[in-house]
Amino acid sequence: MADHPNDWWRGAVGYQIYLRSFADGDGDGVGDLIGVAGRLDHLANLGVDIVWITPCYPSPGADHGYDVSDYLEVDDLFGGRPALDAVVDGAHARGMRVILDLVPNHSSDQHPWFHQALADPSSPARDFYVWRDPAPDGGPPNNWRSHFGGPAWTLDPASGQYWLHLFLPEQPDLNWRNPAVREAFADILRTWFERGLDGFRIDVAHALVVDEAFRSNPEPDVPVDEANPRAAFDSIQHLHDLDQPEAPSLYAPLRAIADEFDAFLVGEVYLFTGEGVARYVEDGLLHHAFFFPALHTAWDPEAIGRVLHDGVAHGRGRFSWPLSSHDDDRAATRFGGGADGTERALAYFAFLSALPGIPFLYQGDELGLENGQVPATASADPITVRNDGAPGRDGSRTPIPWEPGHEFGFTTGTPWLGLGPNRSDTDTAATQARDDRSPLERTRRLLATRRELRDVLASDDATWLAAPPHVLAIRRGDVVAAMNIGGPPATVDLGQPGTVVHTTDADDAGHTVGTTLHVPTDRTVLVRLG
Repeated sequence: MADHPNDWWRGAVGYQIYLRSFADGDGDGVGDLIGVAGRLDHLANLGVDIVWITPCYPSPGADHGYDVSDYLEVDDLFGGRPALDAVVDGAHARGMRVILDLVPNHSSDQHPWFHQALADPSSPARDFYVWRDPAPDGGPPNNWRSHFGGPAWTLDPASGQYWLHLFLPEQPDLNWRNPAVREAFADILRTWFERGLDGFRIDVAHALVVDEAFRSNPEPDVPVDEANPRAAFDSIQHLHDLDQPEAPSLYAPLRAIADEFDAFLVGEVYLFTGEGVARYVEDGLLHHAFFFPALHTAWDPEAIGRVLHDGVAHGRGRFSWPLSSHDDDRAATRFGGGADGTERALAYFAFLSALPGIPFLYQGDELGLENGQVPATASADPITVRNDGAPGRDGSRTPIPWEPGHEFGFTTGTPWLGLGPNRSDTDTAATQARDDRSPLERTRRLLATRRELRDVLASDDATWLAAPPHVLAIRRGDVVAAMNIGGPPATVDLGQPGTVVHTTDADDAGHTVGTTLHVPTDRTVLVRLG
């Protein structure tokens, strides 16, 4: 394991790879680690520092890898352990770090632990999972719901007990109140860090324990829309199945192991207040947590202002700012689609890049991609497939268009999920690399500028500046970022002259400004004062 400078992630930029859809290196239509290794130069040239790869472990694929059957190996579908070693070594040679997804909330029902738990209720493995007797009427123990539709409980007829699964029945929840589970995951972390991995993104980090009394959640006032599982889940007040008081403290032992290896832990803490997320990044817990309110805002100055003020106030430099993700609409789609959506996404990412913490691109954000168009009949997301065409996540998961030609260079075969009829040659990385005004080249210039400002932006200090209602302006040391959110061109009082170092509108960096900064509609401008 090579030595890493302490807190190497401070001032870094992250990039999420949804493995199945990034690049297919062996022609079977599924993205793999061979494909990632072949595209590392794209990431290095873009200017990212942390590459997060979604699960590559052996898995039956009920939830496309988030149902893990072996936490210590790499699925042959993705190239096996040698392919992951090549990615890690290649990334390190280019000055980048690699983190994998850790999926500790649940395993696959094909994991040996669960096989043993089903086969022998008296075995130690039984307590690796969460079991309850039926309710008096024989039904599920309480009213908890699955993220993916229906009850969060499935009956084991042989024992007469139900197992808990906050996701699919094939994803039984692990029992983190059992010390043996905690020790097993400590060993998993240590093993991967000894192999040279730089950290983990921790899936469902806010849900590892549930209410010990298994109390039902309060029912919503409005009947649940069963046709939309995600909306149904979100309509419930999750008092007893998510974000329990004990949850953050579970990360103290894992943090201690990570710190031994100078490795990085960032949690998927899917909560919607800065105060709630901050509980997970207290000293000695997770290094960082994603702040998901940042990707659940429309292009609205009041909403964005409220979310980002909350995140900056509570994050203290320990929040990561996702522009998009594999579970949510792409930023360009959220912000209206078309040319407007692309410009707004570029402006938003530039502003996120000026906040304390780590900005994260999702693959394809650098190309300004909107959601791919996937008809329900071609869906792969279990939310859609298992719920009669309910809205799912396939649109944000369509493969990356790399170059003009067959399947836009993603694969030489047939892609596991169609790229979408809305893709064109102008969306491809190869085409955009030849256009200075493309989203790719503008993102690359932004990240080059951010790297030049890394010493300033790595600090936790931030001061909000007075600005018109549709403009956000923040000062970090001698750097000011200002974003115009849908209003007319506006000005911000800088108090002193400076030099424009980046704009999302065009490559006009380098010109000086007086004490007043002009900010065009749907654009972000970065200025260095003095």
